[in-house]
Amino acid sequence: MSAFERNEGIKSRLSSTRARQAGVGLIEVMIAVLVLSIAFLGMAALQARSLSTNNSSMARTMATIAAHSIQDAMRADIVNATGGVYNRTITADKCPATDGTLAGYQLNQWCTTQLAIPALGGAVSTTSGVIDCKSSGLCTITVSFDDTKAGAINNNTSQSVITKGIL
Repeated sequence: MSAFERNEGIKSRLSSTRARQAGVGLIEVMIAVLVLSIAFLGMAALQARSLSTNNSSMARTMATIAAHSIQDAMRADIVNATGGVYNRTITADKCPATDGTLAGYQLNQWCTTQLAIPALGGAVSTTSGVIDCKSSGLCTITVSFDDTKAGAINNNTSQSVITKGIL
């Protein structure tokens, strides 16, 4: 067999191989597009989850700020705080009226400016604050709110931030 005949044989085998693989490139591209589409959907889901978790984190931070705010106000009125005047449960939709006392004013301001904010759900009954101060000055402040934007954990969307401190 001459060198020319061998070259012709190789060329014919290459051309028949190319003819059989003509559609394979398109299938590979379609599979690559499918894999990328799934990856982009996963990234979008991750971004959405990140946003809801960030919102939940902001709500917990605002609840902590609210607890520290009333604790600082009670430090300024330590006699009434240790006397139990501040001890009560306040819901954001029913803020206490100011009764002419410093404690009444402080509780009203705390409710309207700290509890009834959009980050904690606004002025709704699911947002509440519980204040419990002992005569020793040990105070427990619990701020509870509905955290449905973050998603339910064990079918429970209620979150509570508990702060303990000594006046």
